[in-house]
Amino acid sequence: MPERKPLFGMRSLVDLKLLASLDGFKRFLVIVITFMMGAVLLLATIDLGYTLYVDIVDQPPYFLLSVKEILELFGIFLLVLIGIELFETLEIYIKENVVHIEVVLTVALIALARKVIILDVKKLSSTTVLGIAALILALSVGYYLIKKTLQFDKGHKSEP
Repeated sequence: MPERKPLFGMRSLVDLKLLASLDGFKRFLVIVITFMMGAVLLLATIDLGYTLYVDIVDQPPYFLLSVKEILELFGIFLLVLIGIELFETLEIYIKENVVHIEVVLTVALIALARKVIILDVKKLSSTTVLGIAALILALSVGYYLIKKTLQFDKGHKSEP
């Protein structure tokens, strides 16, 4: 059997230290991005509260919303929800150093749902609507298959 060579010719402790330094730098960047995402989520939540206040209390007719205002509020709610899911993805990445694909698919589905809610279907071509439907179907099937695979794996790990 031929002798296996290390990947990229890493033979010394210096190479391993370089990789450890790069990994540490990557973790630092992910932590910085996570704090930035937290700041953006805070601002988006404040914006949502302000928009809700203006739409309900500050403008007549009071406590009544038009369809346009409701759709705008739903869009902002879903945007905050997408941000929270992305925040969770970064948090899991910091803790476990892996990206969970089901969370990514959930974020993509929520983003598409938001797009569908705020879209004006009358202004879109039929191919665009079919494309969005195909994306939703593909993401849903992918999410279903990932969930089934995870359930299958859990079932086999619990057996003696």
